[in-house]
Amino acid sequence: MNRSLRYVLALFLSFAAASAFAAQDVYERTRAQFVRAYAQATGGAAQPREPDSEALRAYPLYPYLQAARIRTALEHAGPDLTPADQRAQTFITYYDRDPVGRDLRRAWLHSLAKRELWQTYLEHYRHELADEAAQCHSFSARIALNRTEGLAADIRARWLTPKSLPQCERAFDWLREQNELSEELIEARVRLALEENNFRFARQIAAQLPAARAAPFQQWAALLENPQRSIDGLIAQPGRAVMPEALLAGWTRLARTNRDAAIARYDALVRARKLNAADASPYALALAMPLAWDRRREALEYFAHVQPADLDDYALEWQTRAALWAQDWALVAKSIASLSESTRTTARWRYWAARAAEQTRDMALARQLYESVLVDDNFYSMMAAARLEQPLSPHLETLPVDKVQLAQIGELPELVRARELLLSALRSYANIEWAHGLEKLSEDARRQAIHLAARWGWYDQAVATATQQRIFNDYTLLYPRPFDSEVRAAAKLTNLPPELIYGVLRQESLYRHDAVSSAGARGLLQLLPETARRTARALKQPAPSLQDLFVPATNVRLGAAYLRSLHDRFNGQTLVALAGYNAGPNAAARWMPTTTLDPDIWVENIPYNETRAYVQRILWHTVVFKWLETGKPQETHVWLAAIEPIGGRDAAASARLGL
Repeated sequence: MNRSLRYVLALFLSFAAASAFAAQDVYERTRAQFVRAYAQATGGAAQPREPDSEALRAYPLYPYLQAARIRTALEHAGPDLTPADQRAQTFITYYDRDPVGRDLRRAWLHSLAKRELWQTYLEHYRHELADEAAQCHSFSARIALNRTEGLAADIRARWLTPKSLPQCERAFDWLREQNELSEELIEARVRLALEENNFRFARQIAAQLPAARAAPFQQWAALLENPQRSIDGLIAQPGRAVMPEALLAGWTRLARTNRDAAIARYDALVRARKLNAADASPYALALAMPLAWDRRREALEYFAHVQPADLDDYALEWQTRAALWAQDWALVAKSIASLSESTRTTARWRYWAARAAEQTRDMALARQLYESVLVDDNFYSMMAAARLEQPLSPHLETLPVDKVQLAQIGELPELVRARELLLSALRSYANIEWAHGLEKLSEDARRQAIHLAARWGWYDQAVATATQQRIFNDYTLLYPRPFDSEVRAAAKLTNLPPELIYGVLRQESLYRHDAVSSAGARGLLQLLPETARRTARALKQPAPSLQDLFVPATNVRLGAAYLRSLHDRFNGQTLVALAGYNAGPNAAARWMPTTTLDPDIWVENIPYNETRAYVQRILWHTVVFKWLETGKPQETHVWLAAIEPIGGRDAAASARLGL
């Protein structure tokens, strides 16, 4: 058995072992046949195989096996039409409305384009199902077959993109040959690329313009590539022309990459370019924002130079955070009052308006605002409860189970296939079939589908479907504890609360033991392999393999131990440890205050939006898990412990652990 086949079978077995699905599994034996056959079909080299059994042919996923075999045959197809092409055509004709048919159509069209079989390509091309590459290939097909009516307009529309489209180069060349690629169109694409900071590609496109017309855009690209040198040149030559949007783009890049260099040049730039208060305002804002992200007091100096018209909600939120860090409560209140009503009335800013009122001794308003936040179930409601010195209970809203409807939707072919695909370790296809099935359901049935996914042990899909249906507060349904033994063992090992470990687990992977992030983090607690190896070494345990990190007991143990090491490194400050778990300990260390600071202010000023939300959500998860376990209102005042600056002792301790 080859390596890829062994891997697929191992993954399949891990899914089957981990699933909490119904005890009566009518497809268990046939599914095992399917997994073996599918692994063989996708294994690359052609291998002899036994005839498919009647049970396999009747299995709901048999079309996926057929499609896999056709895709493999197409990979070895010659330059002319082959029997594999006929099989593909027959298959997609029959399964045209199903995800498996649409997936094979994409693969077949790609094969046809690669072999330049354009007649067949156009016969089976569908614009509404096409991605960028397929659309580009359709242009090539129309050119080759001289079907060019309306083609120039279609290619012009595709031309306007800020990125390279290699598959469309043939079409773009044709557009030039027809004298349909105007300088205005070239300019428009250059602008799109520059607005996306894709200056290298912008240069390539701008080179197609006459030198005089290209020059301002080349200057814009230079401002993005080397903003400090370019801005120094424009300060030294006040009369040198520059597009205003190019100058602001270069200045913004300088402010984000080198705050101190931008501070040193701000006044000189304003003088040299003769910017009045209104013209200088966007430049002040471009500098104020990254200074606020860095929690530097100068942020407020530059926010003071920004005109009210330039302060949208995003900028006002960061002005408020900068004011919080400086504990300028009057500015906090003023900034919040300037937010749009839809933003100002969110739990976040009602909470901070309450904090500002409390600091200015308007205790009646503060209490009123805190109490208004209690109705929301999130980080801010738990902070408000702590400020009011009262325990907090989540607002449970149970989604009733309709057993008849649940049984009916469980038999829907799309959802049957979704379940079988999940159990066969074909999760991406399972998600597509699930979405395809949900489209056919009524709103009530979609809500019942949440129960169905949860009963199948498909917890990430249950939560995702609940979110789509705006169901957030059925905590007994959406906060399961399928890994209790692993979590409790890890809690005992690390002396961390089980609810904290569960909170991290839920936020990191939504209970997916096979999860892999784009950065390569793996498993329930999303450990990077190197982090897992270092943690195992500190525990004097064997280094885990990549596959070991998909084993719940191994992953939870190492993940909890790593979180514990961060907890120790940051002197027992859980909020900082959580930030370090998400963004890395070095980033968390950079965010530490130089003096004692309220924890809510520290969390609000975490510069990474993802990490700020991550910390806030995990704290809320811990409240929910503990409440579900005890059935009692939760005290949240423990989270009001001040954030203290860190010294050298914790860093030395972490170094000894090799973390």
